[in-house]
Amino acid sequence: MGATVNPVRLVGAGPGAADLLTLRAVELLRAADLVLYPGTYLDEAVLGHCRSGTRLVDTAGLDLDAIIGELVAGHRRGEQVVRLVSGDPSLYSAVHEQGRRLDLAGVPWEVVPGVPAYAAAAALVRRELTVPLVSQSVVLTRTQVRSTAMPGAESLEAFAATGATLVLHLAITRIRGLMERLLPTHGPDCPVVVVHRASQPEELVLRGTVATIADPVEEAGLRQAAVVLVGRALTEATDSAAGESWLYSAERPRT
Repeated sequence: MGATVNPVRLVGAGPGAADLLTLRAVELLRAADLVLYPGTYLDEAVLGHCRSGTRLVDTAGLDLDAIIGELVAGHRRGEQVVRLVSGDPSLYSAVHEQGRRLDLAGVPWEVVPGVPAYAAAAALVRRELTVPLVSQSVVLTRTQVRSTAMPGAESLEAFAATGATLVLHLAITRIRGLMERLLPTHGPDCPVVVVHRASQPEELVLRGTVATIADPVEEAGLRQAAVVLVGRALTEATDSAAGESWLYSAERPRT
């Protein structure tokens, strides 16, 4: 195929396990001539779907311009190009800025979704994040350290006040300070689950509460690739305070 036919594919690699990619993602990896991947977050077993001879580029040491340079050059050579991103491209993937640069270069591109890390974490601990009568909303957010500035209205306290289940990305190094900020709204006994590298060989699950979770996280020395889940929906499934969905209720009319 000519270079004008093949779009660059920005593909969600899921939480890291080679068998948690979508069928479409696997097909694209098998056909790819060039694959860029985030080595810091991705289990290399995912790359086992690539055929022999595929050129693999770890983007851990590359800035955005260097990454785009690789994508554009591969496309112009007529190659099938895949840019893997961890989790799902809709969250913290830099798809916006990569797509903008590809547009400016006149390179067509498309997005392939993947399993988000928070979904893998919730599955691992067998919890639904939207439990009737407990929480019917999920807030996906992050905190700021040496990273992109947060919009002024998106403070952790503002989200916490809603009572929604919180999913904190890129927050593990500030776990103690974050729990102190959540104490007034959630209370010391509110369940917290930290999942490090869900579905990967280094997978680690730490359970605790707003008052207790910081100690085991700091003892484990976690620095990255962890998702923090906070909320009453994480309580044991036998909790009598939880309700049941109207969708499956015997009282709901079926006609």
